[in-house]
Formats: sequence, structure tokens, C-alpha cells
Amino acid sequence: MHVLITGANRGIGLALDQTLRAQGHQVTGTSRAGGECLQLDVTDAESQRAMAQSLDTQPIDLLVCNAGVYLDKGQNLADGYGPDLWTQTFAANVTGVFLTVQNLLPNLQLAQNPKIAIISSQMGSSTKVGGGSYIYRASKAAALNLGLNLAEDLKHIGIAVGIYHPGWVKTDMGGDGGDITVRESANGLVERFNALSLATTGCFETWDGRAHPV
Repeated sequence: MHVLITGANRGIGLALDQTLRAQGHQVTGTSRAGGECLQLDVTDAESQRAMAQSLDTQPIDLLVCNAGVYLDKGQNLADGYGPDLWTQTFAANVTGVFLTVQNLLPNLQLAQNPKIAIISSQMGSSTKVGGGSYIYRASKAAALNLGLNLAEDLKHIGIAVGIYHPGWVKTDMGGDGGDITVRESANGLVERFNALSLATTGCFETWDGRAHPV
């Protein structure tokens, strides 16, 4: 299986990369900086086109849209949450997901049972709200909505789409207070990816297999 993971240079993306490679899969990881990963700035249309061209006609069995940012942590409602934070966050967490799917759609269509996994968050749920982090929450809600609509549109061409909450993970983004390690999250997510099919397309699930309220 050929897997492409965006944002594979650290955190959950790196753990997913390592887990899938250890299982014998071919993995293409991307990062904004490049280096050992394929260079991709998910917010940049030209970078997206260059990435897709470099993959040429390689089939992609699983696309994991993991790259994202959390820029408004700790912002104050009275004078925080500046417009630049909204622009940057939505460019990475929402537009970046769409551009990645759009540019790699031909590669997905070359695979036999292609799948797309979108890493959202429980903070994007509209029925489980906790206040604060308004930009991040709104962006993850938009990523969830995007995934649900992609699932509807892509089902007829045989592409399954799943949206996932990776858990509160001990990473630079999640902080030291997280409930689980990146390894636990990655192992659980890989199990979810394996279980994803056209019969379950449009699912919003937690890393450990529980249905999450939208």
C-alpha cells in the first residue's frame, strides 16, 4: 500500500509514518521544510502542483491529511484572535486539506480501493463545545464539514473518506498534559484507516474506534 501523509516531519504525522513503514507499507511523507520528506506547503497552490507532478502517475492507496496548525492557543477574547491568525489557520487546516485532495485525486483514482483520512479534532464538534480556541475550533469544524461533503461526492467514484479525532496527544501542539502518546494515537489511527471502507465513508471517529458526535 502506498500512503501519503502530510505534515509527516513531527508529532502524529511522524508517528504515523514510522508505524506504517514498520508494517511494510510504502510511505511518502511531506513537510513544509522538505529535508527527508517531500516538500509541500499545503497552503500554497504552486507547491501543491509541484508535489503532484513529482508523484506523476503513482497510485496512492491512502491519503492522510494531517498537516495543521494551532496558532490561537491562549489567546484572550478581549484583544486576541487577530485576523492574521484566522487567515493562517484556515489556510493550513481547511484550504490545505482541500488542495491536497484536489491535486492528488488522479493518483487516488489509480488505486484499487483508495481512501482519504482527514485528521480533525473533537474540538471541531458542534455538539461537544468547550469554549476558547475559537480559530482552531472553527477550522477543525470546517475540516470535519469538508470531509463529510467529500465523502458524499467521492463515494460514487469509489473513494472512501474518514474523519478522525486523534486523541489528546502529548505533542508540541497538544502539550505535556495529553492523555496518550503519539505512538498510541498512531497505532489506533492506523487501525481506523484499515477499517475504513465505502460502507463507512463519512465516519467521524476517535483514534480508539468510537463514533464521535458531529
